[in-house]
Amino acid sequence: MPTAPCGPAGCLLPPGSRAAWPLRALRLVAIALAVLAGTVLALAGRGLGTAGRVRLTRAWSRLVLRAVGVRVEVRQGFAFMAGSVSGLRPAGDGPSGAAPLFVANHVSWLDPLVMAAVLPCRPLAKREVQVWPVIGLLAAGAGALFIDRDRLSALPEAVGGVAAALAGGHPVAAFPEGTTWCGRGMGSFRPAVFQAALDAGAPVRPVAIRYLEGEDVPATGPAYVGDDPLWASIRRVVAVRGLRVEVTMLPAVWGRDRRELAWAAESSVASVVVAGAAHALPVAA
Repeated sequence: MPTAPCGPAGCLLPPGSRAAWPLRALRLVAIALAVLAGTVLALAGRGLGTAGRVRLTRAWSRLVLRAVGVRVEVRQGFAFMAGSVSGLRPAGDGPSGAAPLFVANHVSWLDPLVMAAVLPCRPLAKREVQVWPVIGLLAAGAGALFIDRDRLSALPEAVGGVAAALAGGHPVAAFPEGTTWCGRGMGSFRPAVFQAALDAGAPVRPVAIRYLEGEDVPATGPAYVGDDPLWASIRRVVAVRGLRVEVTMLPAVWGRDRRELAWAAESSVASVVVAGAAHALPVAA
């Protein structure tokens, strides 16, 4: 159970430009309607196959992001890592046809929606999400894979499930930090989920997520950290004018084992996220 030093008091900054109160109220109503629509779609989508549910989730995620006033910008990035990676065995050397494992830094409750809106993928979520009202139904409807973070004995089964999904041609999105940061820094990538990519012979694609406002100013409003209640985070999100999320798709990384893969993916994401970060904390695993 990794923890981050981030908390609402020390990390969250007021937005540079606030949305008018009528717009905030309209966004809150739109969120409620989108969640209601998602519940209906999740029930209706039970008869669909995995690919159909993923497409349905992608459309719904875009709807929710639009409702809260978040604009998504996707760009292609490149990775720069100090040191040499010569001689590392590429992930994906195994059976052909395996889908990629997408790994990203974790900032907000919006992150899974962002990943689903940009990429056709199945999310990896903590087991507790299954029993959350409405959210659990939506996650299950999206074809989510679940991991019990309280029981190490359940880890091999969870890794096996991810490997099976990848080998079956279904991309999976994971957040290997295991907890959220405020976006002004990031934590170490835990190596367990990378074993699934090695077992399936799947490529690993790092993804960097940054929330911005104005002239590329980091926005901390979407952060969901510490003991911050979800309702408070939602209120901050709808209060920001011109909020956008920058999604940087980075090249695939390689490694001989899961630790090397985790280090390579973390370093790649950090090259985008940590530049100019306010947290003076070590990033490399």
